[in-house]
Amino acid sequence: MTITPIDRSAREEVPKPALDKLWYTRCPVPTALGIAVHRGWFDDEFSADGITLGSLQEIDAADKRESHFDHSLPHSFRQGGNIPALWARSRGARTRVIGLSWTNEFQAIVTLRGSGITQPRELRGRRLGLPRHGISIDFWRAAALKGFLSALELEGLGYADAQWVDLPEPQEQEAARRRRDPQARTLAELGPHEYALEVAALLRGEVDAVFVKGVAGLATVHLIDAEVVIDLGSHPDPLVRIGNGTPRTLTVDQALIDARPDLVERFLGVVVSAGEWATRNAAQTVAYIGRETRASDEWVRHAYGDQVNRHLETGLAQTSIDGLVAFKDFLFEWGFLERDFDARAWIDAGPLERVDPGRYGWAS
Repeated sequence: MTITPIDRSAREEVPKPALDKLWYTRCPVPTALGIAVHRGWFDDEFSADGITLGSLQEIDAADKRESHFDHSLPHSFRQGGNIPALWARSRGARTRVIGLSWTNEFQAIVTLRGSGITQPRELRGRRLGLPRHGISIDFWRAAALKGFLSALELEGLGYADAQWVDLPEPQEQEAARRRRDPQARTLAELGPHEYALEVAALLRGEVDAVFVKGVAGLATVHLIDAEVVIDLGSHPDPLVRIGNGTPRTLTVDQALIDARPDLVERFLGVVVSAGEWATRNAAQTVAYIGRETRASDEWVRHAYGDQVNRHLETGLAQTSIDGLVAFKDFLFEWGFLERDFDARAWIDAGPLERVDPGRYGWAS
């Protein structure tokens, strides 16, 4: 009996759902996605298909912008701090992690000079400030609590060994009063500031120490000539360094993976290639990060290290996976996540396995 081979080339392909718009969002931090945006590489990749890329940051509709936190907008990608991504997943958002990046950054417990606190063990019994912001998921508060507890645990201490002071956002009338306060005038002149609550509380003597990180945190230290009690971002143990930015997640909605895996792989390929391009182009990379963080090249290097361009790779390194799992456990334990879930099962390695960075010649 003769068996005739099946002519697979003649098999009719299942039509792919047509899409003309993809969305992305990123945080104002070092990411390969941000570099790809600045270089125009997403347009290079998708324009021939009639697909445009839209940024959530440019949308007027508040409900759509909220997708930066709850990942509710279809056909969207997000690379940035992991707390909102973990929070969204815990609330039932059908997302998948397709990549992780780990860029070490300045993460410090700071106090005013003369406070008597120069080492983490001297935080025992002191007033530690925890910001409280009126947003969907208070990633500032979660990051601060993790930083404080990491510092305390390095000295064999814990939550019960310190006094915890809430630093809520002031109401409009109270905010106006504080702007008239001579001690807070310098902050008011700066306009909105990422660590305004913490610095104002320090200057008013309401707390003894606060947590800051990144370019804004480092600038804060210099602004008030603060004492750095410990820089957790330089600790040799990566599990001490875990936080909102370590590791950073690249997520996408499951529906897009199901409907158009080819587009997910191509988007991820651009991000991966942008990270590889960064390793070969230090000066340009630092300049792009400066645009993202609204900081000078000097501040970028101080906050993220002289070799920051070599630490924007997007992959699925085991250290990053372990860090994500450990931080998810922390967030659930301390009530920042509504429900627990398997963070390892949340990761879909398929798109990364199928990426071919060599096809993106413009990133060479």
